[in-house]
Amino acid sequence: MTALADATLEQVDALAALTETLVEVERTISRLQAARDGILAVGSRLALQVAEQAEHPDHGEMSARTVAAEFAAALRISDRTVQRRMADATWLVERFPLVWEAQGEGRISAAHARVVCEAGEHLDDAASRAAYSAQMIAFAETEAPSRVARMARRVAERFQPRSIDERHRDARKKRSLWVKDVGDGMSQLGMLGPSALIHGAFDRLTQMARSMQQHEPEQQPQREREQEQEQEQQPGWQAHADPRTLAQLRNDLAFDLLLTGAPLGHDRPGGSLAAIRGSVSITVPVTTLMGVDTTPAELNGRVPIDPVTARRLAGAASGWDRVLTHPVTGALLAVDRYRPGPDLRRHLRARDQRCRFPTCGHPPADCDIDHHHDAALGGVTAESNLGHLCRRHHMLKHHSPWNVEPLGDGVYAWTSPSGKTYIDRAPRPNTVTFAEEDEGREGREGVGAGVITAPPF
Repeated sequence: MTALADATLEQVDALAALTETLVEVERTISRLQAARDGILAVGSRLALQVAEQAEHPDHGEMSARTVAAEFAAALRISDRTVQRRMADATWLVERFPLVWEAQGEGRISAAHARVVCEAGEHLDDAASRAAYSAQMIAFAETEAPSRVARMARRVAERFQPRSIDERHRDARKKRSLWVKDVGDGMSQLGMLGPSALIHGAFDRLTQMARSMQQHEPEQQPQREREQEQEQEQQPGWQAHADPRTLAQLRNDLAFDLLLTGAPLGHDRPGGSLAAIRGSVSITVPVTTLMGVDTTPAELNGRVPIDPVTARRLAGAASGWDRVLTHPVTGALLAVDRYRPGPDLRRHLRARDQRCRFPTCGHPPADCDIDHHHDAALGGVTAESNLGHLCRRHHMLKHHSPWNVEPLGDGVYAWTSPSGKTYIDRAPRPNTVTFAEEDEGREGREGVGAGVITAPPF
């Protein structure tokens, strides 16, 4: 049976109408995305104008952060994300105006614009960029982004005044490593680096993984081979191959090397870098720790992880904080530690769990403890006047018109340069609470959670 062969004329007409409507909706989305880029680019230009007028020594960096924070607080998203979008939008609008205009007219999508601009990123001459853009826009109007990307790389190469060696030297400066949380206790570790190194590392992990999948007795110590031979002689014996897939083995081997291997090419005399061990902060309800329930633990105050992993880390931890919370409201009551440490720092770390600027999620380990009212001007060093701010927002507070006012109970009011106020409340600790009417629960204060700092292995 041929698909849709039995469709009526009315159904075919309905499909045609739906297709036309979908195309028009996509064009509208492309136009709106181009309009958004234009607004973000104007925001960047405004920040630069302010910096140039005042001759700021940072060439507009703090002004750009201030504008990004204003946009982000209003949109309820991270100001780091907004500032990246501002930079990307400015790059598109100013370096590839023809591409931006084509997107604004709905002739190409944002995906088309992105691949065209990325391929022509290193075209420094404005005339070359314009000629390249015109050629690729015509091609992109009738092809999918994946096909445009391949063609764009070929066409851009014709306009390149610089050799691949020169461009690669510049590209190497962008090498980086990043983490992206994806849910269910899982995260992605991304890496951008020279192709030869990336493919070489991938090939080495692949060879290691395949070697583990193969049974190679000649590589085993003599005693292990003798033990296996004895087992093979037992009735009912069966060989058990490693059940992990090639991809899983690559992953496990990579983390084994990253967490336990020594950086031989970079280590200092005495192996000081090799001695460094990775650590994470885990918040786990004590009932989960005891195995009473399965409430998820949290990694660095933001990523849920499974109770089995949390209990394993708790058992291996050299020390951990006990966070006492109210069993009904979940409010923080107190913090103590089985090993002595600064009480106030522990309390703030347990209360804040992240940077206290609206929309920011940086954990306390990456933050400064800030006096909201300057200590030099009489601000007290107390819980009511202290909070965690990542370095970016700590600088923003001191070097921009943004202002923060503590309201008590860990609540802060931030006022933006345009006069808008945003309230930031400390998140509730990752704990177990009980309803007021639960029988026998009234006196269970301090159920709380444990905050564990431990190496993952």
